[in-house]
Amino acid sequence: MDLDFDKTGGLIPAVVQDHLTGRVLMVGFMNREAFDKTVETGSTTFYSRSRNKLWMKGESSGHRLAVKSIQTDCDQDCVLVQVEALGPGVCHEGYQSCFFRTLQAGQWKITEPQTYDPKKVY
Repeated sequence: MDLDFDKTGGLIPAVVQDHLTGRVLMVGFMNREAFDKTVETGSTTFYSRSRNKLWMKGESSGHRLAVKSIQTDCDQDCVLVQVEALGPGVCHEGYQSCFFRTLQAGQWKITEPQTYDPKKVY
């Protein structure tokens, strides 16, 4: 049994969830190499579609994501990575989660405070 990277053009979505709270922290993409590196190191590694290269979450901010478990969906073309977030936030905009905007009355509203200043990190 193996993940189906071919079905989705070589990249699979990786939903990253806090292992204690269940909150979705981010969604990234993994190719085979990123997935293998994640399994090997225990730190989440993704494939950057804009930079066309691997990147480990936290390589510049220090806010790593330590893998607690990995699951796949029924089609084996997506993974759920449960993690322990090592740092005040996952989002490069300074929030705990990349999902900090909520649709309210037809407009996206920021609905939580920043947990760190991204200008001091990046």
